[in-house]
Amino acid sequence: MNVVVIGGGASGLMAAYAAAANGNDVTLVEKNEKLGKKIYITGKGRCNVTNDRPPDEFLQHVVHGEKFLRGAIYQFPPERLMEFLEREGLPLKVERGNRVFPVSDHASDVTKTLEKACKRVGVRFLLDTEVVKIDVLQSTMRGIVLKNEEIICDAAILATGGLCYPATGSTGDGYRFAKDLGHTVVPCRPSLTGICLKGDWSAVQGITVKNAVLTAVQGQKTFFSELGEMLFTHYGVSGPLVLSLSALVNRLPLDAVSLFVDFKPSLDEKTLDQRLLRDFSERKNEQMKNVIRGLLPANLGLLVLERAKIEPQKQANSVTKEERTRLIGALKAFPLCPKSLRGFDEAVVTSGGVDLKEVDPKTMESKKVKGLYFCGEVLDVDAFTGGFNLQIAFSTGFAAGNAVGRA
Repeated sequence: MNVVVIGGGASGLMAAYAAAANGNDVTLVEKNEKLGKKIYITGKGRCNVTNDRPPDEFLQHVVHGEKFLRGAIYQFPPERLMEFLEREGLPLKVERGNRVFPVSDHASDVTKTLEKACKRVGVRFLLDTEVVKIDVLQSTMRGIVLKNEEIICDAAILATGGLCYPATGSTGDGYRFAKDLGHTVVPCRPSLTGICLKGDWSAVQGITVKNAVLTAVQGQKTFFSELGEMLFTHYGVSGPLVLSLSALVNRLPLDAVSLFVDFKPSLDEKTLDQRLLRDFSERKNEQMKNVIRGLLPANLGLLVLERAKIEPQKQANSVTKEERTRLIGALKAFPLCPKSLRGFDEAVVTSGGVDLKEVDPKTMESKKVKGLYFCGEVLDVDAFTGGFNLQIAFSTGFAAGNAVGRA
């Protein structure tokens, strides 16, 4: 079969490899001047290729599309991806949290390995080439229209990515193609990104809190409460905890979400009260703005004092029991009011995409157009950080490529 893969990122490269390895005649069309442009910036340039977990554990880290992805992840799990990459000449290492990186710490080596594997099985590349439209006749694939020509094909695999990091070419082309062909696209939102807060946070910009518990509540329901690291920025908050939370709130009305930070999760209220009493006794003639530094970085401590309605110049020995109670409350449940998420230019992954009800989960083939397949971020699937989203790209790419010509 003649197969065209549209998009030369992680899912597209894997789809092209799998399709060609099955004996299909495969052409990969990429609008950038080089392959894997987004791969180069993943994992801060190191490329966290996957997360080394068995499929059942892996799927617990999927936010949207867990049931849909079950078949693809079991068919091509992290273990199989790692075996493939190492067999193709890319040594890997497993780090904290089961994150998998190339030993070289160079994301470019991942792209080179995938490109080499594709070339070995006969994939042809058309770089710096943009697809204008997908040509369909009577709900069956007919061809791919480029600027100056049309490539007639039996199957097309749409691997155009999402909307994140548009400078890498992720500009939503796939959603437009899918809509033109009658597919429903679930509204796209940024995920794994910072959260803008109401108010002015410039005073605490750059402060990192390493062991805090961030809790999110909607109505009476607590839907997120985790220990980890968070970073205060000029717009609000970021860091690992916040990125994870953003994946859960990006489809919620943020006005209905309340956030709280426990800056001292290792101390219950009684123990924290005893700690405060000891600090106040030892530093009784010092001002609270100095005493609070024993608990928090200076400017963050001032915000907590403000929340507790304690004057920074007040001496420790004159703090009342009521004020101490308010201070404990501010340290254990400091409120944050979310306003919005940061945009697609900062988000790690796109949440939303082609409606999964319209795609066969075993083959990734469209239920509306015979011979049209989807894989990667263009689908309405996303997960937490840690290599999960790249593995989803590889697994769905493999499922699509492996299914072509086998129907």
